[in-house]
Amino acid sequence: MPQTVVITGAAGFVGSNLSLRLLRAGHRVIGVDDFSYGNRENLQACIGLPGFRFEERNVTEPKALSDIEGDTIVHLASQKIPRYTNSYRTIEENNVMSSLVIKRALELDARLVFASTSDVYGKNPRTPFSEDSDLVLGPTKVKRWAYAASKIHSEHKIIATGEEKGLHYTILRLFGSYGPNQNLTWWGGPQSVFIAKAFNGEPIELHGDGQQTRTFTFVDDTVQGFVLAVTKPEAAGEIFNVASDPATETTIEGLARLIWGLIRPGEEPKLTFIPYATFGGGYEDVMRRVPDISKISRALGFVPRFGLEEGMRLTIDWQRGRSA
Repeated sequence: MPQTVVITGAAGFVGSNLSLRLLRAGHRVIGVDDFSYGNRENLQACIGLPGFRFEERNVTEPKALSDIEGDTIVHLASQKIPRYTNSYRTIEENNVMSSLVIKRALELDARLVFASTSDVYGKNPRTPFSEDSDLVLGPTKVKRWAYAASKIHSEHKIIATGEEKGLHYTILRLFGSYGPNQNLTWWGGPQSVFIAKAFNGEPIELHGDGQQTRTFTFVDDTVQGFVLAVTKPEAAGEIFNVASDPATETTIEGLARLIWGLIRPGEEPKLTFIPYATFGGGYEDVMRRVPDISKISRALGFVPRFGLEEGMRLTIDWQRGRSA
């Protein structure tokens, strides 16, 4: 049954891809974004399609959503890891936005689909991470953990509001999304920067020794998880990992070598290793990030369709067109 879906951060990477998928499935979409990190160009495919409406608003403003109505609110707008800045904005804005979105969802009796992150699993050494795994963060003096802490706080607030006030919710923990419309800076993830460096034949910078691992997820698979959360009654009141097949786990050095080989076949990749100490703030990294996706597969029928090489080829083709 068609819904009206409100998407915060609609001009961003996942938001724009999700908007288009929902519109093509016959749903109505109200996109909200202030273009702090989103891109107007990301929405070009949506503009003019039946059922699409866009509002340029800052979700941290108290009345940003007060006149917007829908059946489901997908909350994607977020501040991310404060790698090069202080953590105040990450903590403050993520709290304000989630509080306002919860409030509006309650007023509308709408489902809230909240975009959390695999970063909440932190330094837990026991992989793969299931939705019931311990969330193990580093010291509060290490600002790198501010983002995960803000998402954990939002998860707790959503669940508590569900218990106290009947909020309808689904929480999705995303693992390393990449693909068309991704941000082309570090904000978009290492693959964005690695691709740009390989295009130019410049050294790819790897943090630490490059042996930390990630399970990257092509955006079409990420969007599949959101569509299932929006449309499936079985998603209500649950937390789900949204990720690629755990078998696609790769080291960051391996990712760099794959990207270089796809762009500059036959050439030895140029790699530079950057010590964590250069980031300041006692920066810490997660050494392995591997998902357990059995819960979302079993409950909602989620099946990741893209392997890492196939997804990266598609992403490189898109980024080559954006860079031209």
